[in-house]
Amino acid sequence: MKSKLLFYVFFFTFLLNAQTTEKFALVIHGGAGGLAESIPDSLKQEYLSSLNKALEIGKQILASGGTSIDAVEKVINYLEDNPLFNAGKGAVLTSEGKVELDAAIMNGNDLSCGAVTGVTAIKNPISLARAVMEKSPHVFLSGVGAEQFADEIGMKKVDPNYFLVEDRYEKWKKEKEEIKNKKKGTVGAAALDMHGNLAAATSTGGMSMKKPGRVGDAPIIGAGTYANNKTCAVSCTGWGEKFIKNTVAFNVSAMMEYKNMTLNDAANEMIHKRLNPGDGGLIAVDKNGNFTLQYNTKSMLRGFVTSDGMREVKIWK
Repeated sequence: MKSKLLFYVFFFTFLLNAQTTEKFALVIHGGAGGLAESIPDSLKQEYLSSLNKALEIGKQILASGGTSIDAVEKVINYLEDNPLFNAGKGAVLTSEGKVELDAAIMNGNDLSCGAVTGVTAIKNPISLARAVMEKSPHVFLSGVGAEQFADEIGMKKVDPNYFLVEDRYEKWKKEKEEIKNKKKGTVGAAALDMHGNLAAATSTGGMSMKKPGRVGDAPIIGAGTYANNKTCAVSCTGWGEKFIKNTVAFNVSAMMEYKNMTLNDAANEMIHKRLNPGDGGLIAVDKNGNFTLQYNTKSMLRGFVTSDGMREVKIWK
């Protein structure tokens, strides 16, 4: 009788511990910058529709009990395949008229992470970054080495011309005469799943007209991408050099952990006090499902969805 009672105690304890929180949150961005409110309404609707589709992809995964790492990867896959955004197909071009792609992903549960930079033939760089995290002993692979690793694991590659979108190419030809350092957008996602795990992912074509070999903040863990179950998951967008110098993503987490700041206050400190107006923005979600979307630019393509029915996509303030 006693042994049977102990069995039921252990059994119900197991069930209690195995239960999910039924709470999730997902935030995304499609780049911060100077997108004018005067853009054609048809283009505005394309952007908003695409952000909604990205949210729906992540929501379906999270609402069915899926993991935050799966959610952010699949959301970024969609945005990488969408030529409206500066990641994957439709990425901006270097000063030589080529595409060099960067991406990073991080799992807040155990701080595992993976990143790639300077890849030119990988259809979905965020998936290669995840493979680096899960299938190699490394965190960061670059250029030829990253693409050789993709070959080793059988990841899909494409002809570099796949990434070229006509309007990007035409714009590049015009900018080639001016060589401007333009701050271009990126795509990112941060999520909390029902198991209480956080994850963040960021993917980008980088800065328009960048020098070949330039690396921005997106693939650098702690600068443009960071996740830690103790605090939050963060994805940044904007002028990468500024985010690297200020290790923005990690510092949001650090201020929460070491100074007991709220997510909103920590993000506000980094975006509005440490960076300069026009530098960029970030999205983040904390371990309790609180989220923030902050930027100091004219616009930031962004959206969120939560388990309690909150949902929104926006471009301007």
